[in-house]
Amino acid sequence: MAQQLLELGKRAAARMQDPMMSEWRGLRPPLTPGARVVDDQLFRFLVDLEVRKAQRLRYCLSVVCLAVEGAPAETREPALADIVTRYIRSTDVVTPWAPGSLALLLVDAEASHLPAILRRLTTRLETIAWSAGGSCYPKTVTRADDMLSQAVDSMVRAKKEGGNQLYVAS
Repeated sequence: MAQQLLELGKRAAARMQDPMMSEWRGLRPPLTPGARVVDDQLFRFLVDLEVRKAQRLRYCLSVVCLAVEGAPAETREPALADIVTRYIRSTDVVTPWAPGSLALLLVDAEASHLPAILRRLTTRLETIAWSAGGSCYPKTVTRADDMLSQAVDSMVRAKKEGGNQLYVAS
């Protein structure tokens, strides 16, 4: 596990040269309000770091997987990620997965907060159908590896049961 984290850290450092990731270098606040958009590997690395930090400092964090179906063309990935970042906090992180789907890392968000956050996002996106799944440390999971898998499994369940729903792992 420690070797994997070290390798992910090295890859993340190498990506700092990428213009999209260059804003992570400085300690200045971002120029635009809202969350940051990162790639999948950096997202997984940040989830792991936040879980470790949450264990020490005793706070909650949530991962939400959101799939949007029937969205207008301008809300397809990567524009979908940019739209979502405007409506969540600057402490949160977003990664696009596939066209029309995202993963969100919501720092200091309990499972009970997720329905309100999703309501705010889906209202702004004006979508036809959406499905979401969530997991929350420490309520539903105790390891970073399990957070994403629980959120994805819950999103798949929401899709199977007709969409326009949020399922949070229990």
